Amino acid sequence: MKKLFLLSLAIVVSYGTYAQIETPQPSPFQKIEQTVGLTKVTLEYSRPSMRGRTIFGGLVPYGELWRTGANENTKITFSDDVNIGGTELKAGSYAIYTKPNVQNWEIYFYSDSDNWGTPQEWDESKVVVTVKAQVDPMAFDIQSFTIAFSDITNDSANLRMLWENVSIVVPIKFITDKLVSAEIERVMSGPSANDYYASAVYYLESGKDINKAQNWIDKAIELREEPAFWYHRQKSLIYAKAGNKKVAINAAQTSLKLAKEAGNDDYIALNTKSLKEWGVL
Repeated sequence: MKKLFLLSLAIVVSYGTYAQIETPQPSPFQKIEQTVGLTKVTLEYSRPSMRGRTIFGGLVPYGELWRTGANENTKITFSDDVNIGGTELKAGSYAIYTKPNVQNWEIYFYSDSDNWGTPQEWDESKVVVTVKAQVDPMAFDIQSFTIAFSDITNDSANLRMLWENVSIVVPIKFITDKLVSAEIERVMSGPSANDYYASAVYYLESGKDINKAQNWIDKAIELREEPAFWYHRQKSLIYAKAGNKKVAINAAQTSLKLAKEAGNDDYIALNTKSLKEWGVL
């Protein structure tokens, strides 16, 4: 009985040991991070190899939907909106599916990016962009399926797919000029209400120049389109620290009123406590 137990234990240990052995993947995973202009692009896919096989028209049949790689579907993520084939593609993650043919490929950007391979049920409503790309024959073979970014400028890049002896190019346009122009407009128009507010609060909490803090919190309130109870709360604290109790009380009363309108119990309590301390309530 003891021998049987030890034999069973040895088998279990042996199986557990071998189950933990890691071997190379036949289609290794690759992740590419590329910045084009100001937009960050991330590409994730697995790379099958030829291994002496006929790929297109063989392993990958013509006219049939392909996951564009191996294992999980190929996924691309854009941090900003882009334009592909004349269609705007919103920032986010997309699966890339393809339908290879002899002379051209159809490329689909699919909004559901979490499939293993192709979807069990193809949902045409999830196809956000479809483009057709010409097949460019090459004089040599690419052994491992490759996707790369090429011909990168400030506002464009080519998504290039290569395998066997064919190359496919999908041009992508980026909204770099729009992003840069908006940033220039923001900076050149001066600090925003939030910039002034954050600076004033930092100076208050760090014990720095309280006069600057007063100036900045006043500018923040002036620039803000909608009154904010937390802005006026900080103004009351800044002016109280500066020794100007009259302005501090007025700011606290304004903050209390706005907090009541917004139903914010925390700021109601904070302002009520301060007003009591300052002899108003």
